[in-house]
Amino acid sequence: MKEVSNILRILREAKRFVEADSPTDVKNLSDQTIHVATISQDADNIIVAVLVYSIGKVMERDHYRDMKGWNEFYEAVVKNLGLAVKALEKENVDGARVYLGRIRNSLNRIEGDMGRYIKDIFRKAEINKAFKLYEHGLSTEKTAELLGVSLWDLASYIGQSHIGDAKIAISMPIKKRVKIAEEIFG
Repeated sequence: MKEVSNILRILREAKRFVEADSPTDVKNLSDQTIHVATISQDADNIIVAVLVYSIGKVMERDHYRDMKGWNEFYEAVVKNLGLAVKALEKENVDGARVYLGRIRNSLNRIEGDMGRYIKDIFRKAEINKAFKLYEHGLSTEKTAELLGVSLWDLASYIGQSHIGDAKIAISMPIKKRVKIAEEIFG
């Protein structure tokens, strides 16, 4: 796991925003880690980006809270985010991966519509984040490989988008980005 400090920060804030019922803030955390994920091509950063974005999307849908399975999902998210944070604070990367995996695995225990809806959100989030990585300059093949999505799904999503019309947001000057990249890879 590269950039452990970034992942730790993202997970701490995600837990805080989940508990504060702030889905927009949860989703925004995902965008913050995509930049790091693109530079480092670290699968853990990408997994965290997808997971956090998916949790934010699920939380946005208020009507889900009234469905059977919501409490189990919510409790699994809060509990395992907290455990992942504690594991990373102790530099237990493998433990953190297990706890993050438990959030995803909790979907398999949710029956009925709620389970299907949340699984669909997670699948769409993978494609969405793959597209974000592609927008940041990774090749379609590398993006699909890192996220474990098919080239077909990614190409379909890219074909529906207006990437040529997208405005590129530069969060910091190029010289500063190059310096950071040199520090990471130097």
